Amino acid sequence: MLDLSSKSFGAINLAPRRTVFSFYASDYFAGEKSHVRFAVKSTMKYFRVHIALVFVALVVLLGVASFEARSSRGQSQSPKPDSRVKPTVLVTDPRNAVAGNAASIFAAAAERNAALQNELVWTFGGKQQRGWYLYDSLINQSLNTQNDSWSGGFAAALAGWQKKVGLNASGVLDEESLNRMISDWQKNRLKDRTYAQPDQLVTAPVSDFYDPERLAELRQVERETYAAYKRMLAAAIADPSLNLAHTPAGELAPTEKYFRIVSAFRSREYQDQLRRQSPNAGSAGLAVNSPHFTGRALDFYVGGDPVDTKDSNRAIQVKTPVYQWLVRNAERFGFRPYFYEPWHWEYVK
Repeated sequence: MLDLSSKSFGAINLAPRRTVFSFYASDYFAGEKSHVRFAVKSTMKYFRVHIALVFVALVVLLGVASFEARSSRGQSQSPKPDSRVKPTVLVTDPRNAVAGNAASIFAAAAERNAALQNELVWTFGGKQQRGWYLYDSLINQSLNTQNDSWSGGFAAALAGWQKKVGLNASGVLDEESLNRMISDWQKNRLKDRTYAQPDQLVTAPVSDFYDPERLAELRQVERETYAAYKRMLAAAIADPSLNLAHTPAGELAPTEKYFRIVSAFRSREYQDQLRRQSPNAGSAGLAVNSPHFTGRALDFYVGGDPVDTKDSNRAIQVKTPVYQWLVRNAERFGFRPYFYEPWHWEYVK
């Protein structure tokens, strides 16, 4: 018998709906689960691939590090030349830097010196002089420099000397500085002008003199001065830079003129005779109270006309190796120069 109650009917009608809903819900969730499982599988596969790549990279890096370590140990055991290009290092001589600075700081002074070297007008011995180029060697010796007179290095050395002696350290060799330098040179000359006594003199052989016919009374030299001359002459002959012709015994060869004595002791009578022969010599030439009276002043042959004071002749003499050697070395043997006459040297010890 068919039950038509609402309860039965509702049960009958609702059951299929739940079944259909359950069917569709099951399919839906089953699909979703399938998609989730696929996504998880894909993600896991992606991570596994990347993990594998990272692992491979780590293995490669460890292999490289191991190789470098083995190479380093091998190099320390058996060093090999490094073929890599090394950086170039510029080494600068500090003296060049100093010279460069001097050239920059004293550029104007150097330019002024280049002009004054030939143009400075000054007076000595009652005569007007022009320039100081004839005294370059003596000036450099006083300044303890070998720089050219027109250079910044020369100006710097001069400024140092000027400051030392109380002058304006301009680096310019003007008349004031030149006169001060000449004063110093003159102070170093022979101070005792006592006339030589006969027992203080020796007569040197004619082979020591420039004039092979010079009379015996004109070949007299103060005893200690002559000994100092022979020592200095031996040093000059031994110096290969001078290339003086000499004998096996160490004496000047007959053909060699340099370093021979032109004049030594002079009597007052002989000095007066020379002055009469050269009335225009002035005090810069033939002195009234000559140091030759002492027998301790010697005139050496250093080139050119032996005792001509013309600028053109002195310009030749001051450039000879013999004169420049005397400027550098004569003091060691007790000789000092008379700056105006390149040939004139005095024994001051």
